[in-house]
Amino acid sequence: MKWKMGNYRAKLRGRQLACPELEVNSLKRRSSNETGSSKGIKRPKKAEVNYLPPLPIGDTEDTLEKERVDMLQEIKKKNNKRVISEKMERSFSFRRQEVVKQCPAIQDFREKWPALFSEVQIKEEFKTITTVPLERTFLTKLDFYTPKMQEIFSKKGGVAGTKIRPLLDSLSQRHVEARREAIIRALMEFLGESSGELFKDYKDISREAAQEDQAEQVLKICVFHKSEEDEGASDADVSIVVEGTEVLDNCGSVAKACLLLMGIIYAMNLSYPPKMKYTFEVFQKLLLELDVLKLSPKILSLRNKLIA
Repeated sequence: MKWKMGNYRAKLRGRQLACPELEVNSLKRRSSNETGSSKGIKRPKKAEVNYLPPLPIGDTEDTLEKERVDMLQEIKKKNNKRVISEKMERSFSFRRQEVVKQCPAIQDFREKWPALFSEVQIKEEFKTITTVPLERTFLTKLDFYTPKMQEIFSKKGGVAGTKIRPLLDSLSQRHVEARREAIIRALMEFLGESSGELFKDYKDISREAAQEDQAEQVLKICVFHKSEEDEGASDADVSIVVEGTEVLDNCGSVAKACLLLMGIIYAMNLSYPPKMKYTFEVFQKLLLELDVLKLSPKILSLRNKLIA
């Protein structure tokens, strides 16, 4: 089947059918003087189903650009979610071509497509790209694996074990969102990746005072605690910062911020930070069940322990 599909895609390229994803992956378009060359374009690596679809039949870049401009006005209106959702769905392929081919900066793209940077639209964008429901899949699998993870992590020794134990000690006494946060932080330490690489905790500091520090963050989930005693509380203010720009605030919880960050990574075609590659591999392949047949040895070992 793999060879048959490869031959079929080669035939489509030979017939020069309008399929942007095939053009991006074609080695024949590597000419240095050709502006449409696929050189430097990130190809699908995270099990994207709709990575670079063609424009809708009957639409052109001009008509969809007009749709984008109209949406900038629609987003200013109240109770207009249905219209915005319809326009976002129609302009998906146009948006993907800009993301994949031009790799725009987050700040610039946010100004052009402000409607995308909301919880609802991030989830919709992720589902369109992967066909997988983002929140339900992520949290269901996280909760399912939590008891086994707790058992596995409790046996960890060394420096990592020292960091993990305080997180696990209070796990049973915490509410559901705090338990999810604790198990995610413990997961990172278990994988040998510091939770400080992903999370930035602010205590007794206002959002305004943290803006300068956030501007220097490449990719962070920022957690604002009202006081040290409130650490792990359900009312912590959680936001997502990418390339120094706060792209989403009021995420509700750390676990929810993690899944929304995955949605942003897929929507913006971002690569995983090297220092957190195993954490994001777990998010993608174990919790979202995308590309589960290709696991690194470390994550394969973890999965075998989880299903044992």
